[in-house]
Amino acid sequence: MLLLGYNDSNLKPINDRFSTNVTVRSDTVIIQGVKDEVESVEKVFREMVYVLNTSGKLQVKDIETIIDLTIQGKEIIDNNDFDNIVLYSKKDVIKAKTPNQIEYVKSVRENDICFAIGPAGTGKTYLAVALAVAAFKKNIVKKIVLARPAVETGESLGFLPGDFREKIDPYLRPLYDALEEMLPAEQLKSYIEKGIIEIVPLAYMRGRTLNNAYVILDEAQNATGMQMKMFLTRLGPNSKSIITGDITQIDLPTYSQSGLVQVKEILKKVDGVGFVYFDKSDVVRHKLVKDIIDAYEKHNNYNGARKEFK
Repeated sequence: MLLLGYNDSNLKPINDRFSTNVTVRSDTVIIQGVKDEVESVEKVFREMVYVLNTSGKLQVKDIETIIDLTIQGKEIIDNNDFDNIVLYSKKDVIKAKTPNQIEYVKSVRENDICFAIGPAGTGKTYLAVALAVAAFKKNIVKKIVLARPAVETGESLGFLPGDFREKIDPYLRPLYDALEEMLPAEQLKSYIEKGIIEIVPLAYMRGRTLNNAYVILDEAQNATGMQMKMFLTRLGPNSKSIITGDITQIDLPTYSQSGLVQVKEILKKVDGVGFVYFDKSDVVRHKLVKDIIDAYEKHNNYNGARKEFK
């Protein structure tokens, strides 16, 4: 019943999109038709079973997404990588692709606090948001809180146009972008209006206790030591936290030490806290991003060697 729906209603999207003949007898599904279509429909069924087993429910929109991806020839389940799938989004399936991303997802599932440290474009933030949305959809948590330090990277907040909310929105935009890819626009708007999903500057976290929540701190390299401690101690019962950052892109004043740099030493032996490190081999953005990171590393190493020689 859960797989096929009431009166086999979950078969309708399949029958509408494929010319195969699908017959269900007891616990067996028989698919008849042209070989390529039979293989596609078999794939759809296997992924329907996977979604049902992982989320406990299967909706028509899930089946339509699976069919769309199957027709486009996109691999959703590759061999035995079920555990690497994080979320079925509006347009695609989100899953860990590189060895470090796989380790990241595993660490998040095994620990209540996980730090993801590495260069831009490695999927740290995107996967963190996907993990949070997946946990929310499965009713594991009741709330998602996404935070970022509002640290200037060139322009001062005081000189930016608009009121305070308009001034800080650019800092929070990457988090909105990720959510907009994973949730329907109206649903996301409703969740934000109801406070089910919060996207806030780090300073707004002070004094709170977050229960039954998935809490993400992005760009954590720009949090001071005191801010990092404040954030980590907000965690309440049945909550998880992911902290992401790139220690090569610290925008704090020279006299401030990054809380992300400090915490690597302070919490490295604490049970329930995981650390995952990414490198340029994990970059999943435009292929040039990896080359840019490599060029900067070579430039910095060359300048460091020159200073040491002098």
